[in-house]
Amino acid sequence: MNDYGVRSMVAPLTRVAVRAPSLRGDYARAHWVQPIDGELLLQQHRAFVELLRKLGCQVEELAPVDDMPDAIFAYDPAFITPSGVIELRGAKAARAGEPPLLTAELRALGLPVVGKLTGAATADGGDMYWLDDNTLAMGRSYRTNAEAIEQLRPILAADGIEVVVFDLSHDLGPEYCLHLMSVISAIREDLALVYERLAPVALLQTLQRRGVEILGLPEEDYATLGCNVLAISPGVVVIPTPNDATVELLRRHGVDVHVYEASEINKGEGGPTCLTRPIKR
Repeated sequence: MNDYGVRSMVAPLTRVAVRAPSLRGDYARAHWVQPIDGELLLQQHRAFVELLRKLGCQVEELAPVDDMPDAIFAYDPAFITPSGVIELRGAKAARAGEPPLLTAELRALGLPVVGKLTGAATADGGDMYWLDDNTLAMGRSYRTNAEAIEQLRPILAADGIEVVVFDLSHDLGPEYCLHLMSVISAIREDLALVYERLAPVALLQTLQRRGVEILGLPEEDYATLGCNVLAISPGVVVIPTPNDATVELLRRHGVDVHVYEASEINKGEGGPTCLTRPIKR
């Protein structure tokens, strides 16, 4: 059996890639909130990785890279299907070098490359969300454009995967990051955490038709990435501090919640899903 392949947001996460931050880079230009305590950033990332291991994940640690502050967010530059890796192409200029780098590293870990975005196509992994094993939701956003979606359709169709598109809002504009996964995190097959105020109406209706219970994110936790939750397995999740209201909400619904300190990591607008590139679920 292949030691790679993903087609779910909540199936047991058995193998995952992460990248520790480098402290050499223009974090302000990459839109990280200033100031940043570099040593604390490193410490918090190490603790996050150890939490993943404690929860049973095989963690592949990728080398830090200088002058790429956002490379710590390994979810976005490449996407993994049941058959292998798709190299994406980011719209954010500061991340232009990440897709070929991550794709080469995943190839070195034994994953075949099954596709690559070209031309004017741009897409981030954060705009891709598995609705079920054979249906991938894609957010059309400032980061993921229509050309990328059309290039991805036939690659995914080879694995029997249908693409369903949801348009995202302008929110704070093109210089800021609003991904599809900024407004939804899967908890179990039948439960999702959703920031309803910015969620596409069609997405909410799709979840309702599928019988997925929607937990509305407490408003006070949106800015601290409370909607960015990583499912380790159905009903077992990881969430960053300081999202106490969301932690309480999830626990009231029977979810096993694990919290990591994220004061510095959160300054890059990336939560636990962003920090990981699932390799095998």
